[in-house]
Amino acid sequence: MYSNFLSLVTVKASPAHSTMALIEDEPEDMDPWDMPELKDTGVPWSALDTKGKVLRVFVSVGKIVLLLGFLYMFICSLDILSSAFQLVGGKTAGDIFQDNSVLSNPLAGLVIGVLVTLLVQSSSTSSSIVVSMVSSGLLTVQVAVPIIMGTNIGTSVTNTLVATTQAGDRSTFRRAFAGATVHDFFNWLSVLVLLPLEVATGYLYEVTKLIIDSFKIESGEAPALLNVITDPLTESIIQLDQSVISGIATGDPEARNKSLILKWCQTFTNTTLMNVTVPGPENCTSPTLCWVDGNYTFTLKNISETYNVQKCTHLFVNVNLPDLAVGLILLTLSLLVLCSCLVLIVKLLNSMLKGQVAAVIKKILNTDFPFPFGWVTGYIAILVGAAMTFIVQSSSVFTSAITPLVGIGVISIERAYPLSLGSNIGTTTTAILAAMASPGDTLANALQIALVHFLFNITGIVLWYPIPFTRIPIRLAKGLGSITAKYRWFAAVYIICCFFVIPLFVFSLSLAGWQVLVGVGVPILVLLIIILIINMLQKRKPSCLPAALRSWDFLPLWAHSLAPWDKVVGVITAKCCCCCKCCQAASDDQEHGVQESAEKNKKAHTAVYDNPAMSADKEVEDEIKIELKILKMTRL
Repeated sequence: MYSNFLSLVTVKASPAHSTMALIEDEPEDMDPWDMPELKDTGVPWSALDTKGKVLRVFVSVGKIVLLLGFLYMFICSLDILSSAFQLVGGKTAGDIFQDNSVLSNPLAGLVIGVLVTLLVQSSSTSSSIVVSMVSSGLLTVQVAVPIIMGTNIGTSVTNTLVATTQAGDRSTFRRAFAGATVHDFFNWLSVLVLLPLEVATGYLYEVTKLIIDSFKIESGEAPALLNVITDPLTESIIQLDQSVISGIATGDPEARNKSLILKWCQTFTNTTLMNVTVPGPENCTSPTLCWVDGNYTFTLKNISETYNVQKCTHLFVNVNLPDLAVGLILLTLSLLVLCSCLVLIVKLLNSMLKGQVAAVIKKILNTDFPFPFGWVTGYIAILVGAAMTFIVQSSSVFTSAITPLVGIGVISIERAYPLSLGSNIGTTTTAILAAMASPGDTLANALQIALVHFLFNITGIVLWYPIPFTRIPIRLAKGLGSITAKYRWFAAVYIICCFFVIPLFVFSLSLAGWQVLVGVGVPILVLLIIILIINMLQKRKPSCLPAALRSWDFLPLWAHSLAPWDKVVGVITAKCCCCCKCCQAASDDQEHGVQESAEKNKKAHTAVYDNPAMSADKEVEDEIKIELKILKMTRL
């Protein structure tokens, strides 16, 4: 574990092979984080004639229309991607939430929040499941707090995956991956601080309960906003019945046999008071509405019957395929559209943001206010991020949209950080408004959970933003960006480890009980802390350490550098490519051989027609071959 940790956090093989490269800056003579100049290679506007100016205006307008179209398709593909993940893993997510004994463990609750959000690719969906369970009494607010923290982490994987699509250019990939993972590091660091604090003091629960008790809050409705534009397209492709996942989580036996694909979009429920038989008088709805006739006991009871009125019109309404098959189809198509739109958006932005246009946009986005109000700029960026996320109603959509802008150098990482923090706040305000649409009897608990999410992000911002020294996520993201720029395969390692391996490892330890969790987790945690302390001392005060610990040179190179692992990955990749090329060459040779044999046969047939003697010999040979084949078949 010690050697693996060192290999994961080493940036490059230097003489000291120090793992502090994650938080140290690049050499002063060459800073890879400088914003690139987007040079204008076209003809200046002043040099164009009237026809050229009109043509350029039309081209620019066309590019803007295409950009908006691709952005629209990008947002819709994210929505379809969320639906696809729910079809593939939605019922599994409901089953995970149903195990209340596991959820009572804070670490297990945190990991379940991460994994369920990864399965459904929507923190709104996983949060709504938690709210429904709290409202129904299956979960208490205290137990649900760690799960809400986990949903905050799980939703940040989307923009990290989007950043990997820009791996073609090393510098662009460095900036894009750093701009995406700054969101990840903020969420992880906030959880590392606030989860122990919540377990020890109940900080989030007590503060939100005080807010709920202090104000008389009336119910309302969550606004639709961007969904008004995207729903016509997404709902024509697929519509899901969200009550199925919530029903499985709340223990409804009928929900397990239902399909997540919505068949009937309009239904009518009729409730009538009817005479029904019950086992005994104690089961009657009221003593005055109960009578016995021989061996039968009757009572009056409200019976609800649901009638299907109008069928949905989406593409999969009449498809007789299981949810998993439909989910995989949508997953493949949505990922294809997502990646295609992202590549086209980046190319359009690169063609549009040149010269004076790029200079103006970069100046607006990255320039601070004059002294002494420079510190206000970041907080305005937080408000902008919150407002934009509130409009699009998805932090994943907003952060995924600014990731390519960071990659091409329009937005700096220092500006992307407060925008990402604002997106965290924006997505919680939408949840608060949605919670306020809950019925009166469940409003308090639903709103308290939404406020827990809001207070969690506000507290995280207070911890990791106001003081420049505390903006550790930026330095960690830059360090990770430098790693992935040099070793691009490490991006996949990071995503798999941080969002799958580590959560599953912690979850498995949680299932084994507190004793196993403490016995295994505490030594690992202590070892990691010791390694970090040694790294800091190596960087700042190496004289305080013994001579052997002033560098990691006493360990094998593979234990504290990614260079040997890069060679292994290179060899494996080369072999895979070689195998593919060999298979392609073999198929080409086979096709070439077939073509040659066909040409020879053609020539032979031509010669046969020219010479009757050869024709007779050819017929004899063919007969002999047929007889041999028959003999072989009879032997088999």
